[in-house]
Amino acid sequence: MPQIRILPHAEYCPQGADVSAPAGTSICEALLENGIHIEHACELSCACTTCHVIVRQGFESLAPSQEEEDDLLDRAWGLQPQSRLSCQALLAKKDLVIEIPKYSINHAKENH
Repeated sequence: MPQIRILPHAEYCPQGADVSAPAGTSICEALLENGIHIEHACELSCACTTCHVIVRQGFESLAPSQEEEDDLLDRAWGLQPQSRLSCQALLAKKDLVIEIPKYSINHAKENH
C-alpha cells in the first residue's frame, strides 16, 4: 500500500502525518479516511479547487490530469507545476510527499 507523507500544515496536521491507502484511492479520500480534514467543498466532484495539493515527491507516478482538472487548477491559490486536485489524483504504487497550501479560494469553511 502506498504511503502519503503530508508536510506540516498549521490547521490540518501541525506535526505533519504519514498515512497509507490502497492504490486507486484518491489523495483526498486517503486524507479524509485518516482524520486529515482537508477542504473539499464540491464533495470530490472536480468542481472547485479547495482540495488542491502540491505533490513534492512521486508526482510522476500519478495518472496525468484531465482537461477539467487542469481548467480548475488555473484558479487554485499557489498553483505550482506539481499541483493536483486531491479528489482527482489517484494513488498508484509509489509513495508520495504532499503539501497542503496555506490558503484556498474558499471564503467560508465547509463543515464536512
